[in-house]
Order: sequence, then C-alpha cells, then structure tokens
Amino acid sequence: MKLASLKRGGRDGTLVVVDRDLIRCQSVPAVARTLQQALDDWEAVAPQLAEVYAALNNGHARHAEPFDPAACHAPLPRAFQWADGSAYLNHVALVRKARGAQMPASFATDPLLYQGGSDGFIGPCAAIVADPAWGIDFEAEVAVVTGDVAMGATPAEAAAAIRLVMLVNDVSLRHLIPDELAKGFGFFQSKPASSFSPVAVTPDALGAAWHDARLHLPLLVTLNGAPFGRPDAGVDMAFDFGQLIAHAARTRALAAGSIVGSGTVSNRQGDLWGSSIAHGGVGYCCLAELRMYETIEQGAPVTPFMQPGDRVRIEMRDAVGHSIFGAIDNTVAAFARETGG
Repeated sequence: MKLASLKRGGRDGTLVVVDRDLIRCQSVPAVARTLQQALDDWEAVAPQLAEVYAALNNGHARHAEPFDPAACHAPLPRAFQWADGSAYLNHVALVRKARGAQMPASFATDPLLYQGGSDGFIGPCAAIVADPAWGIDFEAEVAVVTGDVAMGATPAEAAAAIRLVMLVNDVSLRHLIPDELAKGFGFFQSKPASSFSPVAVTPDALGAAWHDARLHLPLLVTLNGAPFGRPDAGVDMAFDFGQLIAHAARTRALAAGSIVGSGTVSNRQGDLWGSSIAHGGVGYCCLAELRMYETIEQGAPVTPFMQPGDRVRIEMRDAVGHSIFGAIDNTVAAFARETGG
C-alpha cells in the first residue's frame, strides 16, 4: 500500500492512503490520524489501512479525494530518527577523492552512517533554501522507515522491521563539508533539511523490485529538465538495508518511525567518458560525482553547484512506467536572513 501526509491537521500532517496510481487518496482518522500513530501500532493498524488501499484501487472508496503531491508534507514531517548511510562505495570513493581524502579499507566491511536532523523535513515540492556560496548539492537516495528494532538485532531481524520505502533528496552543502569534517566531529551545518518523496510504500507493494532488502530499479534524476542520472539502486549497494539498520542498532534500540537512508545511489562506470547520460552512461545522483569525473577527464570541475532557480526532480518508475513514490521536485531559493525593521 501507499501512504502520505497532507499539510493539514497540525505539524505532523494528516495521514492518507493513496491509490496505486497516485490519483486518489483517503484520510483515515478512525484508524490513525498521523503516519507516526500508524507506525506505533503497526500490527493492528496495517490491515485496516490495507483495506482502504484495496477499496481505492477497486473504485469502492467512499470518501476519496484527488491526490496532489504539492499538498504533501514528507511522509513523516518530523521523525524520531534520521540516519543516513553511504552504502554505494563508488560514491564514497569519488567524493573523498574530490576533497583529497583516501577511502579506508574498512569502509568495504563496516557501514558508514551519520545522524541527520530529523526535527523537520522539507516537503517533496518545497524549495531548498540556502546560500549559493555554501555549494548546494542534491543527493538522490532510497530510504526506509522502520518499526521498533531491538538493540543488537541481526540484519535479518532488522530487514523484517522495514515498514515503508521512500525516496530522499539528502541536501548537502559541499563547501561547508571539508572544514566541518576536519574538526573530527561529523556533519552538522553542511547537512540541512532533507526532502522526501510524497508517498511511502510498503515493501510488498514493490513486487519483484524489492528483494534482498534492496530496491532494484533505476533512480531517475533530472536537473533543470535534462536527464542527469538513472543508476540502478539495486546495483553496487555494498550494504543492504538490513545491514544498515543492524549497524544503527548495534548499541541502541531504534524506535518505530526511524528513517534509514541508503546514501547517494551510484553505479560503477569503468569508461569515464561513458559516465554521463549524454555519453551513454547511467549518469549521477549528485553534482559532486559529476564534478569529480570532470576533474579526472578534463583536469578541473566545470559544472557549478546549484544556483537559485535550479530545479532537481527525483523519481522512480515501475516496469510499465508508472511513478511509484511520486516525484521529489525541489527548486533552489537563495537564503536571506530576515531582519527587524
């Protein structure tokens, strides 16, 4: 089934069940007012939500309304936890090379995770507000939402706790990252609010595309209307979501509603000139990778980071071309601090 949160009913939104084709939706106040409430009592609530989903798809829903992605919050407008991994080692190697850092051998056996800000996300169609001097970049990823996960859970137990799958734009401020990491204390200012897809989807609704705790479909990215990336999210993912969640739960339990990201989707591309879509490759899910390839191929990066007015769209389609999660569609707006008059 497919779930979303509309921008009404308070800061946590109103939970709606969305039909398969993202055309209609229905609120379910008698079942759960918010997505977090549903996750807190998932075993009891999920079957009731599934009944509404079936009715929507069969045309039998009594209180359906048109579904508008622009009217959506993130599926979880705020979350108890947002931990983002970096499971695609090709991306890790490239961005580290861009700032002159080597990739330790342990990265191939020990997952990377950072804890992001989860007190508020931006909507799927909201603006990215930032100073262009900060080096604004998008990062297209897959993310999962968990139920409760016990401390010390195995990867198999962690994978069984996955309740929902969605897409994420993990916005990065590239020019702030080197100095921040040099302090040895991790990301903070360089990782502003992330944006999630309008809709979160249960793994069973993904069919054969979901197996081995990975999502095996191309992640489609366009920048200012032009194709930018289409790497397969199931390829070159060194750690599956069960492993990432288990890593997060090694020393702590995770509460229902925790979000865990895959990290920027990235496929290995041996022929550097074939790396971009224009040259026959699968392209990229962030600007930093393109800039690194440009440095390798041409001696210096050519493509700038995002500027005010630039627009990134992130989406995933099923085998017949239907949008699965709806699109993340973010445009950059310059940050201007308000001052009193």
